Amino acid sequence: MHGILTIFRKEMGDHFNSLRFILISALIVMVGVIITSMVGMAIKEEVKGMAKPTLLFLLLFTSTGKLFSFVQFIGFFGPLLGIFLGFDAINRERVSRTLSKLVSQPIFRDSIINAKFLSGVTVIGIILVATVLLISGLGIRLIGVVPGVEEVSRLVIYVIISLLYISFWLGISILFSVIFRSTATSALASLALWIFFSFFVGLGASVIADAVAPVSQTASGVDAEMLIKHEKIQRIISSFSPMVLYSDATTTILDPMRKTTRGLILMGPLERLSMSRFQNPLPLLESIFIVIPHLISIVAITFLCFGICYFVFMRQEIRTV
Repeated sequence: MHGILTIFRKEMGDHFNSLRFILISALIVMVGVIITSMVGMAIKEEVKGMAKPTLLFLLLFTSTGKLFSFVQFIGFFGPLLGIFLGFDAINRERVSRTLSKLVSQPIFRDSIINAKFLSGVTVIGIILVATVLLISGLGIRLIGVVPGVEEVSRLVIYVIISLLYISFWLGISILFSVIFRSTATSALASLALWIFFSFFVGLGASVIADAVAPVSQTASGVDAEMLIKHEKIQRIISSFSPMVLYSDATTTILDPMRKTTRGLILMGPLERLSMSRFQNPLPLLESIFIVIPHLISIVAITFLCFGICYFVFMRQEIRTV
C-alpha cells in the first residue's frame, strides 16, 4: 500500500502539472457551459408564465439544444479524456529509462500499474464532478429551479456511470501503452479503437439489419413485424459498442419519462416536457432496474480491460539496461 500511495501522489502531481490536463479540463468545462447556457435559456423561454414541471432540472443534461446534449458530448468525446490520460502511462517510463528504476525499488511491481490506473480514475472523477457542479450552478441561475433529492440522486448515478465508462477507455489506453513501446503507436491504436466503436459498429449494425430484415414501403404501409425485427437486430449488434451502452443507460437514468432504454418513437425535450404534465415519471429505483444490464456490462468491460492490462504488465520483462 505504501508503494501505491507514493506512485499515486507522483502521478497525480504529473497530471495536474501537465498542459494536457489543463487543455482537456478547459475544453470539457467550456463546452459544458456553452451547452448548458443554450439549453437553459431555451427552457426558460419555454416555461415562462407556466407552472414549472417536476424534474425540469435534468433537462439541462439531456436536452440537445442547437448542437448536442451534455450527455451526448461526454458519450462521444469522454473516451478521449481517458485515452489522453493513459496512452503514454507505461511506455513513457520505458523511453525515459525510469521504469526499471521503479521496479528496482522496494515496492510490489503491481503497485505501478495499479497506481497509474487509480490516479487516472481520480483525475477523471475530479473533472466530471467539477463540470457537473458548474453546470448545476449555472442551470439553477438560468431556470430558477433547485434540484430535489431525486434529481441529485440521478446526477450522482450519472457521474458514477460516466466515471466507469471513461475508465474503460483509460484501461484501453494503458493496455496499449503496455503492449507498444512507442507512445505514438499506443495513441493511434487507442484512437483507432475509439473510431471503430463510435462509427463503424453502428454502421455495421444498420447494414446487417437491412440485409437480414429489410424494411420496405408497400401499398399497405410498413410491415410492423419486419420493422420490429429490424430494430431488434440493430439494437443487439450496436450494443457491442460501449458508447451505445453508456448512452442508453445515462439517458434512461436522467430522463424519468423514459420507460425503456430505446424506443421506435423519439421525442425531443419539449415533447417530453409536455408529456410530463400528463404522465408520472418513473421512480429512481425502477429506472435503475431498467438499465441494470447496461450497468453490469459497463462494469464488466472496465474491469476486464484493466485485468488484461494488469496481466500483460506483470508478465512483461523489464530490463534494467
